[in-house]
Amino acid sequence: MKQEAYSLNEDTAVNGNYRELLKTAYLQIRQLRDQVQALQTTHQEPVAIIGMACRFPGQANNPAAYWRLLHDGIDAITLVPPGRWDVDAYYDSDPDAPGKMYTKYGGFLDQVDLFDPEFFGISPREAASLDPQHRLLLEVCWEAIENAGYAPPALKGTQTGCFVGLDTDDYSKLSLNSGDATQVSAHSKLGTARSFAAGRAAYVFGLHGPAMQLDTTCSSSALAVHLACQSLRLRESDLALAGGVNLILAPTHSISFCKLKALSPSGRCRTFDARADGYVRGEGCGMILLKRLDDALADGDNILALIRGSAVNHDGRSNGLTAPNGLAQEALIRQALQNARLHPHQVQYVEAHGTGTSLGDPIETLALSRALQRDQQPAPKLWIGSVKTNFGHLETAAGVASLIKVVLALQHKTIPPHLHFQQPNKFIPWERLAVEVPLTPTPWPPSPDGAPRIAGLSAFGMSGTNVHIIIEEAPVRSSAPAEAARPVQLITMSAQDNTALLALAERYQAHLTTQPDVDLAGMSYTGQVGRAHFGQRLAVVAGDKAELAQKLAAYRQGELA
Repeated sequence: MKQEAYSLNEDTAVNGNYRELLKTAYLQIRQLRDQVQALQTTHQEPVAIIGMACRFPGQANNPAAYWRLLHDGIDAITLVPPGRWDVDAYYDSDPDAPGKMYTKYGGFLDQVDLFDPEFFGISPREAASLDPQHRLLLEVCWEAIENAGYAPPALKGTQTGCFVGLDTDDYSKLSLNSGDATQVSAHSKLGTARSFAAGRAAYVFGLHGPAMQLDTTCSSSALAVHLACQSLRLRESDLALAGGVNLILAPTHSISFCKLKALSPSGRCRTFDARADGYVRGEGCGMILLKRLDDALADGDNILALIRGSAVNHDGRSNGLTAPNGLAQEALIRQALQNARLHPHQVQYVEAHGTGTSLGDPIETLALSRALQRDQQPAPKLWIGSVKTNFGHLETAAGVASLIKVVLALQHKTIPPHLHFQQPNKFIPWERLAVEVPLTPTPWPPSPDGAPRIAGLSAFGMSGTNVHIIIEEAPVRSSAPAEAARPVQLITMSAQDNTALLALAERYQAHLTTQPDVDLAGMSYTGQVGRAHFGQRLAVVAGDKAELAQKLAAYRQGELA
């Protein structure tokens, strides 16, 4: 009996401990599951685009001018400017002619030789050795920060990242790589090394987040955006500048691409068209400012659009080092959708890589159709287009040019026209795909279920590195109760010298003309809070936009109120 009693008590104690162990294990599993879900949510957290700036061909030197170029279907391709190189000396219609190129065309910026070094605290001597791509990047980063409503000096000491796509170093041939050692100065290496593009920007603005230059050729700036989003989600950065820059300052790369038969002899990107014969080179710079969505909402930032998700992969072993891989593209888009937690049919428009090659265009279109289920019937229509038809392939800046285009299209609820599409490529089975190319500005209707508009963006590097980004229109913000409007507003502006202040007043005046719906109170607030303040200053009191424009015009004529 004693033995039996002991066994019974022992069994009860063991069972009691076992139940406690089970309870503890269950609670730990639930806690771990919650942690995994929280981690997954963090890694898939939407990222807000709160600022953007650009310099693109066709005088598209700001987002508003860029939208006009896109909406009006402007072809910004021109002959190579005479200041770059002697076009006739390097031209030959024979693609195999040594040292020659078979094209005279491209998408170019004006006045890339102009720069105000003292504005950024750079000496004129150092500026002479500074690659114009680095100079342009500083200017566009400044403008992107201001576009977000922040004074650039306010970012000093913050955990802000800087991710820059950059490939070529044509300018180094004037000094470091000129072959003439007497042309090398103390600034030659620092002024032309590619890594210093991002490093100098972080130094000038005093940024403490990650700063890196990326080169995967055509997908570089899209990869910069992808990595910037990851940095934000991992809390490495609280803000992030991302984009790319590309200038065509010497003929050598164009000659090399002609030997590859990559460039278009006709000088146009005829994406999806039967006449597609290669791409035309373009140059430009685009930068966006990113912030985690929750932080942007909490800080009251002006949200332009959201990046819901993105993905990166490589073609692997394809038909050639530079040949596209449709299966890799399809897998990439599916992964980006999964990361964005979206379904294929929710994507309504894709800004295609679309370089305009008879091989690449069909591969990309079919991969898109399969990944987004537009090769099945019935399926909702998918619009596809490419900004490369407007001003060529901006190479390391191509991805951010496409991204800013998509943001503008979402804001205006209009898909811009795709140019040079007259004879559909016969290798694309248009009749069985639910895809369409917009030939005119096309209204972008909301989703039938009221869900936000969604777009995809593809950037495929010649190196084989592919990036796809999913963009969503900005969330609708609830309006705060309107305060009593002041009868007049104080508009302030400043610059480092009088000439620059006059130019700034001219830009303000032009802005009032091109943006008739501008909010004068918002302009007043941004000018005082979201701008750096320099020594030369102007303050204008105005009751409406007409009065402000009139007083700015008077100031420019030398009349002081």
